[in-house]
Amino acid sequence: MRTRTVQKLFGYWNSVRAQRVAPRRFEIEPARISDLLPETFILERAELTDLRYRLAGTRICEQFGIEFRGRSFFDGWGSEDSAKIAECTHRVMNDGAVGLLAIEASTARGRVASFEVLLLPLTHTRDTVERVLGAMTLLSDQPWLGQEPLVSRKLTAHQVIWPEGRPHAIAQKIDRQQPFAPHIRHARIVRSDRRQFRVYDGGLAGTERD
Repeated sequence: MRTRTVQKLFGYWNSVRAQRVAPRRFEIEPARISDLLPETFILERAELTDLRYRLAGTRICEQFGIEFRGRSFFDGWGSEDSAKIAECTHRVMNDGAVGLLAIEASTARGRVASFEVLLLPLTHTRDTVERVLGAMTLLSDQPWLGQEPLVSRKLTAHQVIWPEGRPHAIAQKIDRQQPFAPHIRHARIVRSDRRQFRVYDGGLAGTERD
């Protein structure tokens, strides 16, 4: 995560998530991220394989020269890039992953601007992920941006990040395995900086000393 907007939005989302697969849409407080809003967006699941912009920040719309609201997230990509992005968003929507994209957007005259894109899962009224909170922010300043519309997009890099270090369903399954061995079942739980550790005595604990 290279940009301040992406780093700050991820940190806020992760704090609200509190070890769940995703926070609820209405737990996200715009006032807490007011300085990021011009570069953020929300996607909603329109069909099984489509996501559409429900909201898009003013800076994003100005930079691209279009109104994103109601448009498909997959508009403007080549077929190969669309397939890679679809796989990434599938992981976000179905497995609780975080998506991180690097893209280049071009004008009709061949001017190019590079962006970092963050995709974060959100639940809405049910426990399934139906929304995506995202950010789209410039990697380097382009003084001409906003004077010409960006008409095409190219994916230059992409990755999937697991906030728990592994898919959420696997983490849950491991954490819920029963029964525990006696020394684990009676372990102490220690929490630090939103992390949780299971600690149990061993070694010389409980032995007499001279």
